[in-house]
Amino acid sequence: MTHASNTTMTDTPPRPSPKITPLSAPYWEAAAQGRLLLQKCASCGKVRHYPRMLCDACYSNSTDWVQASGRGKVHSWTICHHAFHPSFVAELPYTLVTVDLDEGVRALGRWRGTALSIGDAVLAQFDQRSEGPELFFTAATSTP
Repeated sequence: MTHASNTTMTDTPPRPSPKITPLSAPYWEAAAQGRLLLQKCASCGKVRHYPRMLCDACYSNSTDWVQASGRGKVHSWTICHHAFHPSFVAELPYTLVTVDLDEGVRALGRWRGTALSIGDAVLAQFDQRSEGPELFFTAATSTP
């Protein structure tokens, strides 16, 4: 089937790429290497994720970056049946999982696995895609 413009309906637009800013660049550079980095306040030590200009505990703008273990527990998830962007239609349905990382912050990523339960142990990984790294989670093994 085609549209009036002779473009086939199977033409899929490219996936959106992350907008890398000076604030988020350390996160994306590490992600491209398969590492999960988190911001840590250089003044009070509070870890935060997603990257932000100020610490929400002490309002300092001094920031360090720390390597995350990638381990965490399932906080929640949702199964997406409607694509937020046309490039994801072929992947429907897919599962997004919110994870309480061991470092005390939450992260959102794709789920790669079978059934989920609240509290399941998971491990963060990155899929290296042409558009940029994509965070996903899998079931963690019982031994680290």
